Amino acid sequence: MENPIAAKCCYNQPWFVILVFSVFCFVLLCFDYSAITGGKTGVTILDDNHANVVSTQNSISHDFTEISNDTISLLPNSPPVNVVVNKTDEANKKTDREKVETEVDSCLGRYIFVHDLPSRFNKDLIKNCRLLTRGTDKNMCPYFENLGFGPQIENPENVLLNSSWFLTNQFSLEVIFHNKMKKYECLTNDSSIASAVFVPFYAGLDMSMYLWGFNISVRDSASLSLVKWLAEKPEWKRMWGRDHFLVAGRIAWDFRRQTDNVSDWGSKLRFLPESKNMSMLSIESSSWNNDYAIPYPTCFHPSKDSEVFQWQDRMRRRKRRYVFSFAGAPRPEYQNSIRGKIIDQCLASKNQCKLLDCNYGATNCDNPANVMRVFQSSIFCLQPPGDSYTRRSIFDSILAGCIPVFFHPGSAYAQYIWHLPKNYTKYSVYIPVKDLSEWKNNLNETLLGISEDRILALREEVISLIPRVFYADPRSRLETADAFDLAVEGILERIESVRNMIIEGKDPSIGFADGDDYKYTFSPYGNGI
Repeated sequence: MENPIAAKCCYNQPWFVILVFSVFCFVLLCFDYSAITGGKTGVTILDDNHANVVSTQNSISHDFTEISNDTISLLPNSPPVNVVVNKTDEANKKTDREKVETEVDSCLGRYIFVHDLPSRFNKDLIKNCRLLTRGTDKNMCPYFENLGFGPQIENPENVLLNSSWFLTNQFSLEVIFHNKMKKYECLTNDSSIASAVFVPFYAGLDMSMYLWGFNISVRDSASLSLVKWLAEKPEWKRMWGRDHFLVAGRIAWDFRRQTDNVSDWGSKLRFLPESKNMSMLSIESSSWNNDYAIPYPTCFHPSKDSEVFQWQDRMRRRKRRYVFSFAGAPRPEYQNSIRGKIIDQCLASKNQCKLLDCNYGATNCDNPANVMRVFQSSIFCLQPPGDSYTRRSIFDSILAGCIPVFFHPGSAYAQYIWHLPKNYTKYSVYIPVKDLSEWKNNLNETLLGISEDRILALREEVISLIPRVFYADPRSRLETADAFDLAVEGILERIESVRNMIIEGKDPSIGFADGDDYKYTFSPYGNGI
C-alpha cells in the first residue's frame, strides 16, 4: 500500500519545487523593492568607497518642483556628479543661477582693461607714418601692414617655412602688442574687476617723430599730455597708476632723458612723476625696477601650432657646417666695442666661421632669409652688444636653433626674465669681456672645446625656447604660449604683488621705481663658459 503513495509523491515533486521557487522569488522581489525605494521618503546612496550603504531618510521633499542636489560619487576618485530633479521653469532658472555662481571664472585675476586713448597717442602716429623717419629715405609705412608685422614674405628661398614670415621692423613692438591685446581672451570694459590697466600709447613712434631737429618741449609734449589724461581717470585713483602698464618699441633708455639740454637724447617720459608709478615693457629694460624687457619682434609670426612644431623639427634636423657666425657691423665709434675683434677672429677662422656683413648695405640684413640662412648653418651665434646691450639677432638665433654666445650680462641675462631661463648655462655660452684690452680669448678654440653632449643639450633647450620668443598672428589663436602671453602673465604677477603689499598695509612705492645698476654688472654672473 505504501508503494503507490510513494510513486504519486515522486510523480508530483517537480510541480512542488516550481511552486516553492515561485513563492521564494516573490518574497525576494518584495524585499528588493523595499530596499530600492528606501521607504516612502528615503534615498539609498553609496559612499566614496562603495563599501557602506547609507540611507538618507526624509532628505528630499515629495514636491519634485524643488531641486534635489545630492552628490553621488560614481567611482572611487571620480569627481562628484550633481543629480538634479527639475520639473518647472522656476527651478530651471534657479539651477542656471546656481551654475553661474559655482562655475570657476577662468579670467579671474587675468582681466585687463584697455584705455581708449585719444587718437594722437596711437592711431594718428600710424596715419602719419611717413613722418616717423624724417631726414632719411626709409619709409616706415609698409611695416605697419598686417597688424604691425609688415609685408608678408613671398619668396622664402627654401630657407623659411610656409606663410608665417613677414618683413617685421624691430621697432614695431608697441603696434604688434596693441593688436595682440585687442584679441586677448580676458579683456573687460568694467575697470572695477580688472587686474591690470593697459595704456596703448605708441611711445616709441612718438619719440621717433620728433627725435631730430625738435626742442625738448616738443619731444615731451605727448608724454606730458598722456600722464595728465591718465591722472584724471577714475582708474588711476584705485592704485595711483601702479596697476597701469604700457609697451614701447624702443629701448627703455630712450625714455629716460636726465636733463633738459637740447643735445640730450630721447624723452623724459619715464621720469615724469605719474609715469614712475607705471610699469613699462620694452625691447630692452633700463636699470630701474619699473622697466621690463620683452623680446624684440622677429619676422616669424605663426598662425597654427603645427607651424611651430614643424619649424622646431626642421631646426633639429639641420646640418650645421659652421662652428660660429656673426651677423652685424663693426662699431668703431664705440671705444670698448668688441665687434671689431669678433669680426677679425671670424675672418681668421676661415671655414669655421661665417660673417654676414650688415655694414652700409653690403647685405640686406632686414631680409630674414639672409639672416636665417647663416644662423641655421651655425652651431653658435655671437651676440656682442651693439648700439645698446641687446639685439634682435639674439631672438633670430634662437629661432634658428643656433646657440647664442653672450659677452655681457646686460644682453640677455639681466633682461628677459619672463622669457628666458634663469639658469643661462642651459641655453647659452657666456664669455664675459669686461674690458677689450684684457680680452685674450680665441673664439674658435674656446667654442671647439665645448663637448658634443653639451652642444646637443644646449641646442635642444634653444629650440624649446622658440615659442617663448615669437609673437603669433593674432588673427588666429595658438594653444602654445607665445611672447605676448608670457609678458601678460609676467606683468599681472608684478601688479598682483604690489596689490598684496597694499593689502598688507605696506608702502607700495618702496622699491617700485628704484634703480638697480648692480644687475648690469659682471659680478652676479660668474666667469662664464
